[in-house]
Amino acid sequence: MTFKRIREYVSHPYEHPGEGKLVRKIDFFILTFCCLMYFTNYLDRSNLANAYVSGMKEELGFKGNQYNQINTVFTVGYVVGQVPSNLALYHLKPRIFFPSMMIIWGALTMLTAAVHNPRDIMAIRFFQGIAESSTFVGTHYILGSWYTARELGKRSGIFTSSGLAGTMFGGFLQTAINSSLNGARGMSGWRWLFIIDGLITIPIAIYGLVLFPDTPSTTSAFYLSSSERALAISRVPEVPERRPWNLDFVKRVFSSWYWYGFVMLWIIAGETESFSSNSLLALYMKSTKRYSVAQLNNYPTGVLAVGIVSTLFWATLTDFLGGKRYLVGYWIGITGVVTAAMILNPHASTGSIFGAYYWAGTVYACQATFFAWANDAMRWEEDSLRAVVIASMNCGSNAVNAWWSILFYSANLAPRFTKGMWAMIGTSIALVIWTSGLLYMATNAEKKRVTKAQVGDGKEENFKADATGDINV
Repeated sequence: MTFKRIREYVSHPYEHPGEGKLVRKIDFFILTFCCLMYFTNYLDRSNLANAYVSGMKEELGFKGNQYNQINTVFTVGYVVGQVPSNLALYHLKPRIFFPSMMIIWGALTMLTAAVHNPRDIMAIRFFQGIAESSTFVGTHYILGSWYTARELGKRSGIFTSSGLAGTMFGGFLQTAINSSLNGARGMSGWRWLFIIDGLITIPIAIYGLVLFPDTPSTTSAFYLSSSERALAISRVPEVPERRPWNLDFVKRVFSSWYWYGFVMLWIIAGETESFSSNSLLALYMKSTKRYSVAQLNNYPTGVLAVGIVSTLFWATLTDFLGGKRYLVGYWIGITGVVTAAMILNPHASTGSIFGAYYWAGTVYACQATFFAWANDAMRWEEDSLRAVVIASMNCGSNAVNAWWSILFYSANLAPRFTKGMWAMIGTSIALVIWTSGLLYMATNAEKKRVTKAQVGDGKEENFKADATGDINV
């Protein structure tokens, strides 16, 4: 059955004439910009960890868990900006909104090079978090607006992989900068890192300002013909839209099972992902005092490399399997329990600990697949609800991660992070249970929608028959 679906997927990729050409165009202009935007987003965000292990800790006199407090302040700003950013896409063209946010966070990144104490970084990172909150959830909303269910998984996977690539590239970039620019013009290498990262965002923002196509119903891109614009609109379901920003809309959101189901899914999944996103391998290595600066920056990139491969594999596989995104939830459940147990083992060797952290990188696959699942499930719902649910998913996850990382993955808990390992086991089991329940709800909702559509089609046929004078029994 699986091989039959794959053959059908490959041999009949499109249903309409000219659809392949349209998809290639939007792939190029949407994915190139969104991936580059997310690449720099993660590059600017994750290099705090690279700077921390490359001399910033000692130069600025970090104490206790100040590093984790800075990450928490960033997360607070990131949470505050999520839902407003997605709803802003109703009033501002994405072609204007995304590049504007890029310029703001790029400027704040460069400003970090001038700090003199950890408190300065906290203030900068709060506003940087607000600016960066637009990228992840905004792009997933845009992808769901342009792509069909059979195309969405791969595109979501490519997009989220670009963020992991940004984090991975940051390690190599820090190594190169530290060796070539450390001490240049009297500045440490980690300061140059923030300057260079910020400068990288500017040309990408200009590219988006000129060429990003907005949404199918609002695009004015010169490279899309009128027939291609009409085809783009016809590829996604036409759903009734009611304007947000009123009490009725708020009631619709909080009375919808989509909001509760997918927000809780990503809260749980996000905390399994935090096992890797909190740079635990780098902190483990730093605490042992056995590794050079180059090794501290380069070895942890293997976790991200595994994450990229896993993300692309699962995103593509679930497209082939007709959108069975829930399978990733079960994979994460197995991975979380086994890898945490390997690290908890008091007799574990250094090799097995490294292996466990690398394997845990496969958990990154849940980003692409779970947001694609939410887009698929709400394809027939109003766009404003879909925008809020997607934003709320990331908002809820980051709200929990704001204190979760301090409680379970604080830098002063290295090298073993015993509480964090047990937290990983618990959340992995919870994810399997929640995924099963959400699958049941989504399946029932789809059955009801299909039944309702069939009843509606039957009524329409009867109406047509009556209009021609035929007798219906």
